[in-house]
Amino acid sequence: MQRFVKKIVDLMRDEMLLSWQGGPIIMMQIENEYGNIEHSFGPGGKEYLNWASRMALGLGAGIPWIMCRQTDAPVDIIDTCNAYYCDGFKPNSLKKPIFWTEDWDGWFTTWGGSLPHRPVEDLAFAVARFFQRGGSFQNYYMYFGGTNFGRTAGGPFYITSYDYDAPLDEYGLLSEPKWGHLKDLHAAIKLCEPALVAVDSPQYIKLGSKQEAHVYRADAPTKSLNLTQHGSQSRCSAFLANIDEHRAATVKFLEQSYTLPPWSVTILPDCRNAVFNTAKVRVQTSIKSMEPALLDLVDISKLKQAVAQNGGSSVPTSWMTMKEPIGIWSENHFTVKGILEHLNVTKDNSDYLWYFTRIHVTDEDIAFWEENEVQPAITIDSMRDVVRVFINGQLTGSVVGHWVKVVQPVQFQKGYNDLMLLSQTVGLQNYGAFLEKDGAGFRGQNKLTGFKDGDIDLSNLLWTYQVGLQGEFQKLFSMENSETAEWTDLKLDDIPSTFTWYKTHFDTPSGNDPVALDLGSMGKGQAWVNGHHIGRYWTLVAPEDGCQENCDYRGAYGSGKCRTNCGKPTQTWYHVPRSWLQASNNLLVLFEETGGNPFEISVKLRSARILCAQVSETHYPPPQKWFHPDSLDRNISIKDTMPEMQLQCQDGYIISSVEFASYGNPQGSCQKFSRGNCHAPVSLAVVSKACQGRNKCSIAVSNTVFGDPCRGIVKTLAVEAKCVLSTSVGYSPY
Repeated sequence: MQRFVKKIVDLMRDEMLLSWQGGPIIMMQIENEYGNIEHSFGPGGKEYLNWASRMALGLGAGIPWIMCRQTDAPVDIIDTCNAYYCDGFKPNSLKKPIFWTEDWDGWFTTWGGSLPHRPVEDLAFAVARFFQRGGSFQNYYMYFGGTNFGRTAGGPFYITSYDYDAPLDEYGLLSEPKWGHLKDLHAAIKLCEPALVAVDSPQYIKLGSKQEAHVYRADAPTKSLNLTQHGSQSRCSAFLANIDEHRAATVKFLEQSYTLPPWSVTILPDCRNAVFNTAKVRVQTSIKSMEPALLDLVDISKLKQAVAQNGGSSVPTSWMTMKEPIGIWSENHFTVKGILEHLNVTKDNSDYLWYFTRIHVTDEDIAFWEENEVQPAITIDSMRDVVRVFINGQLTGSVVGHWVKVVQPVQFQKGYNDLMLLSQTVGLQNYGAFLEKDGAGFRGQNKLTGFKDGDIDLSNLLWTYQVGLQGEFQKLFSMENSETAEWTDLKLDDIPSTFTWYKTHFDTPSGNDPVALDLGSMGKGQAWVNGHHIGRYWTLVAPEDGCQENCDYRGAYGSGKCRTNCGKPTQTWYHVPRSWLQASNNLLVLFEETGGNPFEISVKLRSARILCAQVSETHYPPPQKWFHPDSLDRNISIKDTMPEMQLQCQDGYIISSVEFASYGNPQGSCQKFSRGNCHAPVSLAVVSKACQGRNKCSIAVSNTVFGDPCRGIVKTLAVEAKCVLSTSVGYSPY
């Protein structure tokens, strides 16, 4: 570990990347959430902590070192917070700043599970509360979602997608409203910067039973806040919080009234004007979808048939196939007595490990089973992640789980029977004490039950071991080896087959939209494009229950809250970076374990075609419109206090049509909008004129723009618009 850390620090220094060299690196981290498991190691845990700290500091990097979730961090190491909320976090010394190094804006997704979603109102509330109560540094985990290409997904059982409900998704597209609302939040916090950096800690003021203010003021008295001083004499910013989970509250602050929605923070950069509230989402919602790619198919003669069968989706229509041998296939196998631990054999060079032995069945055994109506079974005390049982080359059964008991009935014939166990990993343990000892495969006793002379202890038998798949080690997925392998044509009416390799070719869709493969028609396996391993795929379906139709942002968030996608496969779309593609004739290779239909695989494009937004007269103008003074003798100001709706398609797209627009009291939500009993007749015309044919547009939410359709009520503008690929005709970026 010391050699590794030293190599990294030396590399950063040699490349002039440290902040004192003019580079971007301002701190480094040693260990990650070790404090959660330190107690598991007894006194050695503390000894290791102190050694790691001394080692890191001794490298002379010249910038601070941090440890997260390490309450006993040594004096020269900054301990930091990782959590959904860190507004109450305090480091273990008053001399250390308050850092939040992992603000969890989503959560991990597992195969066969629903999808976690953290509402942006709650996420913004957590961030605003952190800075309200004296926080210094905050970092999202994750801000940019990604993809676990190859076999890099951990867990175990984490899916290939690592989107994490992040502000930027794994395809590089903005996740709205999360991205835009957080952008507004940080713009508002930036307006408070002169006061935030001028004061060591804020002044606390109780505004109600669950309402409070924290005030940053450069010249504020220590005992009370002078309510009359503003402007050129001081720098003053305030955060007003309502931590009530159910009710809004109207509070008095500096002789002014403010209405605070439940579970929200209002930011006042000058202690007077509210510029942002965490619960008021002004920005748009973008509805992302996977659209069929219009490809030049390899087999043009089957184009019409493919379109008819797949609803216009573009699919490769010419497939080739090759069977994977079941069991021992190379000279590199070996035979030993007993059941070996999976990872010690595979060294994680493959997910797959074959265990082969022979079982002798006598006439007496068969008679015993028939007379007593007994069926023999393989029992394994504990297994992870997948085991498949083969008898004489035929798949008898499979079990999936993390250290679960296996009882698999089997059927033998008289004489010698080939017993094959295929152990599979689906991501390795990636956190926890003694994770290096977690291992894989089988634990405890392994035996055959139901025999006349008693159970057979499988640990006493000779086993032959084979690591991996023949196709893996032949690299059937590579451009070169794929051409020389003995593939055969796959027919449309062929029965879906287990343990089978498939290959086809496809052309790259035009444009710049991110590309994905829809593998929803397959079972479980792995996929490669032009030799690049795009990851494991699996069509495990999430349970029907556990999802919430209407997600309430109010109240503390947990990973089980606001779940979606119940009753559907956890993942069907798999990201293929355009940098891995060539213009035409891209090689797609799959290894399928359980049987699927490759003819229904399609190439899709990821885009956000639908935009929705709701902005009312009670919303604030965009924070970016406020004037931020460079000198301390000028006030923060704004020229136009009207709320504003801003819509924007992704790059390369324009707003083609406005599907719905109503200024008044529209009902419903995105894609389910309807007019209320108050509606300005000019709504659609005004929004269409401002937005149609443009990449982005803005509309003031005001009676001066739409007229007043009903006096005495707060009006809201609701809009739904469609985006299409832009053309040179009628396109405007503004």
